[in-house]
Amino acid sequence: MLFLLFDLDGDRYALDAAGIAEVLALAPTKSIPGAPAWVAGMFERHGEPVPVIDVSQLALGRPARQLRSTRLVLVRYSLGPDNTSAQAGARGDSDAPSHLLGLIVERATQTRRIERTQFLDSGIATPHARWLGPVANDGVGLVQWVEVQRMLSDEAKALLFPQAAPTQPSPYYL
Repeated sequence: MLFLLFDLDGDRYALDAAGIAEVLALAPTKSIPGAPAWVAGMFERHGEPVPVIDVSQLALGRPARQLRSTRLVLVRYSLGPDNTSAQAGARGDSDAPSHLLGLIVERATQTRRIERTQFLDSGIATPHARWLGPVANDGVGLVQWVEVQRMLSDEAKALLFPQAAPTQPSPYYL
């Protein structure tokens, strides 16, 4: 399998390339007042709004650094009720509609082929970061698989993709 590698304060992480639609240079986003700090905002791509998550803010509590290697990675995010199979969602095996989701990641400059069988459970429960998947040693060191389909809670999905949420009366209109 092919992965895009990125870095969070010296630790290496991997995104399954099969779930990546596009890798862009870091682009400005429109901020969303009232959104959680890890929501960097949104930007427009081919006439469609795309929500953007700052992975450094989500994981480390600090915004991504403005490095030359900081990228905006557009991934296909399935809005299905069960996103526990990250690999299936990345391949598009789900019948649920998918939307683009932007991820701001630092030091995204390398790809690497790593066999799925090389990844092993880390042995550490991460209930508040359930998107952290198994780890593999790629010969350079440990790399952890980021399971994009597990990044968003139901509440976060409703926040970032309100057009796909079940229709309910808006609390802002009487």
